[in-house]
Amino acid sequence: MMGMRYRNTESELMDDPNVAIDTLRQVFKDINKSNRFLGGNAITLGKVCKLIKEFPMQQYTIVDMGCGDGETLRELAIYFRKTNVDVVLIGLDLSENALSIGRTLSVDFPEITFLKQDILTLRPMDLNCDILLCTLTMHHFSNEQIPLFLSQFTKLAKIGVIINDLQRSALAYYLFKGFSAIFIKTKIAKHDGLISIKSGFKKQDLISFSEDLPHATHTINWKWAFRYVWVMQTAQLSQSYE
Repeated sequence: MMGMRYRNTESELMDDPNVAIDTLRQVFKDINKSNRFLGGNAITLGKVCKLIKEFPMQQYTIVDMGCGDGETLRELAIYFRKTNVDVVLIGLDLSENALSIGRTLSVDFPEITFLKQDILTLRPMDLNCDILLCTLTMHHFSNEQIPLFLSQFTKLAKIGVIINDLQRSALAYYLFKGFSAIFIKTKIAKHDGLISIKSGFKKQDLISFSEDLPHATHTINWKWAFRYVWVMQTAQLSQSYE
């Protein structure tokens, strides 16, 4: 088995701004299919519901950082339409092509808005929200960049931040190779899926990042399939790890 001691620094192909929009559309289809099959978005939804239960209000503004084509936002919209909770959903991404795809797919979701934004330059006064999501986005950034936007995230979110990202694992790498051979069509998604796993995190990585954010309460859990979900409650001050 290959070594996974250190995070990969190689860029993913889909991060290239010159990727054609039709190609990117197909890549997102593969990514979304994998997430549905492996339950990735269900993890995020469950944590959102938990925060809402702990901090009940009539309406919540939920921001998804690095939203891609907005799949997570649409799943949230569908879920909350069945409840008495109103949600305002905002997706931020640096890729204009991704945002264009998201707007097209979300024409029937008036509660969703998409904005172009570099999360590295986002300031707390630019956008306030109740809950901030960051799903499969953090691994695209270096260890030096991550603390810069995590600090801003905790200032932006009044209730909490939910980060859902990949475990760096040799087992996950080889299992994904087999999974992608059967279920993933595009070469970019197959390639980037493996790069993503090598760019993922060990639990100690996340704990180290959390130590720079002592004003938030941190809970970090491992979830199937090879994910970590990290919840920062910005409304509290204590710190715990499970």
